[in-house]
Amino acid sequence: MSLDLRELLAFAEETARAAGDVILTHDRVSPGDAPQLKGVRDPVTAADLASERLIVERLRARSPEMAIFAEEETREGGVDGLTWFVDPLDGTVNFSQAHPFFAVSIALYDGPEPLVGVVHAPRLRETFCAARGLGATLNGAPIAVSSKTRFVESLLATGFAYKRHELADNNVAHFADFVLGVRGMRRAGSAALDLAYLAAGRLDGYWEAELQPFDVAAGALLVREAGGVVSDWQAGETWLHSGRIVASCPALHAGMRAVLAGAPIDQVPGGGLA
Repeated sequence: MSLDLRELLAFAEETARAAGDVILTHDRVSPGDAPQLKGVRDPVTAADLASERLIVERLRARSPEMAIFAEEETREGGVDGLTWFVDPLDGTVNFSQAHPFFAVSIALYDGPEPLVGVVHAPRLRETFCAARGLGATLNGAPIAVSSKTRFVESLLATGFAYKRHELADNNVAHFADFVLGVRGMRRAGSAALDLAYLAAGRLDGYWEAELQPFDVAAGALLVREAGGVVSDWQAGETWLHSGRIVASCPALHAGMRAVLAGAPIDQVPGGGLA
């Protein structure tokens, strides 16, 4: 099948913006839109569901032959062929607290190959877009990852699983492994936006575990098209489905993987305070 990536990207961007408008109609903290819980810390709101239903309706109408893998209600088809990965509201905890750091994430993959990706942050009025071989943009302007080479000059981001109380490797130790060797750390609550910010040079590295494909599908393509590096923690290509991802500007990637494997940050490439 011959695909027009520019047309598909324009469609995905239009769809993400429409979903963002739906989210903003719910964007308040009130008893009427209090989150329900899927787990101890894992909320879902009316805005999540309304956004996903709009996106899925548009995807079915535009490409009924393509699979859809969305967070809340829709899992149609397999993920080996053309598949839309949809997070209708990434950052639900933030949204439910009236915190503006949340986004709609839509990506199209052909098996493991990313084709198009959009991360739209409606409250921040920022839309990050990428298509394979066409680069990455923020509100239509080209973006690129940073050129940092030292951890002491870098700003890293990560996140923690909702079920962290159940996990032996819950990322707390990895946070401690990095924090003393970098300029700063952020835990902002949206994997999609963390990756988009990395693509735009606002962050220099990002890692996380216990993720789903819809969390990272669009953001990972943004990073790659902006000149960054994306892998699993062992430098492989299982990051979409394994739940473990590390992404960064080129010079810091090997060092981040080494720290995640247990090396002291002052002994990896780019490490040290001197």
